[in-house]
Amino acid sequence: MKPQDAPLVTGYALACVVVFVLLRVTGYQFDAIMRAGFIPARFAVELVAPPGTMVPAALTPLTSAFLHGGWLHLIFNMIMLLFIGRQLEAPLGAKAMGVLLVAGAYVGAFAQYLADPASSVPMIGASGAISALIAVFALIFSRSQTKAIGPIPAHWVRALWLALAWIGLQLLLGFSGGGDFGAVAIWAHVGGFLAGLLLARPLLRWRFGGR
Repeated sequence: MKPQDAPLVTGYALACVVVFVLLRVTGYQFDAIMRAGFIPARFAVELVAPPGTMVPAALTPLTSAFLHGGWLHLIFNMIMLLFIGRQLEAPLGAKAMGVLLVAGAYVGAFAQYLADPASSVPMIGASGAISALIAVFALIFSRSQTKAIGPIPAHWVRALWLALAWIGLQLLLGFSGGGDFGAVAIWAHVGGFLAGLLLARPLLRWRFGGR
């Protein structure tokens, strides 16, 4: 697939790389993380802000999605973004992909806030947005046959199984990190994934019409 076949995802990945390199070279990476990262406590208590301009709190779920803490963090996220995102953008279209990425970022940030509203640790990375893509990718390309359970339709049963599997994986990652779930933004992963599950069918209907 050529970059022009998935301009939104390719552009987003390129922007993340450019921002990371510029901040790394200029030495402003830590400063940018503090000013543009998503800090749950900014919505719950008054924080003593460092001198200078802070990004408005309501925009930090978006700005934090362009920031990464290190090369491994950046490379892993960009591999996942490009591999899955470019396969989704062709059938969904750029507009639907934009909605999915923004929703994943915001719902992921909201989930992180609910988990620890008083946390003053900045959350950064594209994990929430990418988790939303993973959910839609799994639903669209899943080959497993799932049966309905009572009044619950088969597609929702599959979505619930996917959500449980993804949440379980994130919990294992959190435990492997010594139980420090904030270090891997586990709840941002979970929130973004749930956003993708909820948006998958509406976005497909928006793109192709029908029920």
